[in-house]
Amino acid sequence: MDCMKSNKTTRGAGRPREFDTERALDIALDLFWEKGYEGTYLSDLTEAIGVNRPSLYAAFGNKEDLFRKVLDRYMERHEGFACHALALPTAREVVEALLYGFADMQTLPRHPRGSLTVRGGLACGVEADPIRKELAARRSESEHVLRDRLERAKDEGDLPPEASSADLARYVMTVVQGMAVQASGDVTRKDLHRVAETAMLIWPSPKKKVRRYSRRAFA
Repeated sequence: MDCMKSNKTTRGAGRPREFDTERALDIALDLFWEKGYEGTYLSDLTEAIGVNRPSLYAAFGNKEDLFRKVLDRYMERHEGFACHALALPTAREVVEALLYGFADMQTLPRHPRGSLTVRGGLACGVEADPIRKELAARRSESEHVLRDRLERAKDEGDLPPEASSADLARYVMTVVQGMAVQASGDVTRKDLHRVAETAMLIWPSPKKKVRRYSRRAFA
C-alpha cells in the first residue's frame, strides 16, 4: 500500500539494450511473485528474459537490485488501488475497499496468486536477510499509512474516540496478509470476499462503544 511514486527503470544514455527492459521487469515480476526471492534463481531470470548474466547485470544490477525494482513496479501497478481507497470519505469505506481490493488483486487470473510482499520473503535465509527486512519495512509502512488515516477518522468523529487506530490498522493488515497466504493455497476470490465481509462485522461505528476483552475472559 505504497502511495509514493515508484522509481522507474530508465535506459542510460549511450547504453543500448539488446532487450526490452520493461518487458524484462514484467517477466522478473511474475517469477519473483510466483517463486519468492530465494526461490528465483539467476538462471531462471536469464532464461525467461532471454539474456545472459552480464546483460542482466548491466541493465538492473545484481539480483537484489532487480528485486527492489520489481517490488516498486508491483506496488505501483498492483497495489495502486490502495491510494484511492485511502481517499474515500469514511473509515468503513476505506477498509472495505482495501479488503476487497486486496482479495481481488491476490486472485488475478493472469498472475501468480497471493502477494509478492508476503510470498517474496518466505523462507529467506541469512543471505537474503536484507530483502526480508525490506519487505517487512514496506508492510510496516503500509500499516502506518492506514493507522494515520484511521487516526484522522477519529478526529473527524468517524470512529469512536476510544477506538485504537493502531490496533485497527494492525487488524486490517493481518487480515490482508492472511488472505495472501490463503490465496496462495488456491482459496477462491469468492471465499476471500467472504473473509472481507466477516472481518467488517467487528468494525466499530462512530456511535458504538468499543468493547475491550482481556485474556482472562478466554481462560
